[in-house]
Amino acid sequence: MRVLAAIGALAIVIGIAAAIYFFGGFYSVAATAEEPAVVGWILERTRMASVSRHAQDQPPASINDPAAVQAGAKVYASLGCAACHGAPGVMWQKFSEGMHPDPPNLKEIVAHRSAAELFFVVRNGIRMTGMPSFTLAGAKDEDIWAVVAFLKKLPSVSEDDYRSWTAAAAPAAPAQ
Repeated sequence: MRVLAAIGALAIVIGIAAAIYFFGGFYSVAATAEEPAVVGWILERTRMASVSRHAQDQPPASINDPAAVQAGAKVYASLGCAACHGAPGVMWQKFSEGMHPDPPNLKEIVAHRSAAELFFVVRNGIRMTGMPSFTLAGAKDEDIWAVVAFLKKLPSVSEDDYRSWTAAAAPAAPAQ
């Protein structure tokens, strides 16, 4: 019984200390400050668990169609995705180096994410990362699925293919 009481008291003390740390302003939200390793670990696990739980949409049958991949490259370019994530033959913009966490190199992570997970992230964004919701930015689901089709093929897309597929695409001008 004493052990349980000690564990309970310890949990209360840790909870109070965590509240003081976070709500007392001791935790820096500056993009230049590294978070403590435990905070980074918690945020990463929370993000991955949330995406996995909420990514329920099934990809359309055309997800592997070369026309969908090419259309997705054009949408990827027009939405400005390359500014933060780069693209074949296109470096990310300098400002993305100041984002924290860093925008991921999509060539490295797409093999580890399902089409449903990629769709969820592009559609809904990720809070506190700089990743916007492209649905809120006006993208339609069929365009987002096209981007997912492109992303799943991204590691094998050549610079020449990307350049030819996106020749007419330019980042969309903001609505006025």
